[in-house]
Amino acid sequence: MKIALFGASGGTGTLLTNRCLAAGHQVTALLRSPDSFALRDKVEVIYGDACDPHAILETVKGADVVLSALGARSYGKEDVLERGVPNIIAAMHQTGVRRIIVLGSSGALPDSLKKQPFYRRWIVKKILYNTILKWPVASQIFQYNALAATDLDWTMVMPPMLRNIAARGRYRIDGEALPRNGSSIPREDVADFMMQQLTDPQWIRKGVYISR
Repeated sequence: MKIALFGASGGTGTLLTNRCLAAGHQVTALLRSPDSFALRDKVEVIYGDACDPHAILETVKGADVVLSALGARSYGKEDVLERGVPNIIAAMHQTGVRRIIVLGSSGALPDSLKKQPFYRRWIVKKILYNTILKWPVASQIFQYNALAATDLDWTMVMPPMLRNIAARGRYRIDGEALPRNGSSIPREDVADFMMQQLTDPQWIRKGVYISR
């Protein structure tokens, strides 16, 4: 399978790159700084960033599936998804590529906290989503809405806080809301679940929450 990968140099993106290569897939990665990417010699590199429609088109061309781990790397207003996702969608329509699996966030939908205890809903919404994570959450809302408005075969994987620890190999998934008391998950488990979506049609045209 040929994979077009966006956000390959980030924490989750690097894990996805390794897993794609280990599974024997061909990877084309859009990289802004290829020299700093340890796996650059094992993938087809397209130089550019999310603002470059031509580079995104070259990355998507010929792919079977698009994987995206694009996202904010700070709490500030970065607009990476606002710039990149429309370009990816346009490139997919232009090339006929249908399947896209993206890393999202549990804050992307308004009812994401409905299975949480009241005190947790209040803390997460008032302190995290509305203040500290205001801009990253706004970007994830944009990503979800942009994908949902297309006819593509999209899946958005929506975890809470990602932790850089070893995979547990077990986790909870839910199509309605973040699992009760779900607060974090190993990044490796999320990457593994995203890889499963390459061949699993269960969550096509849906968002899916995942938590330990």
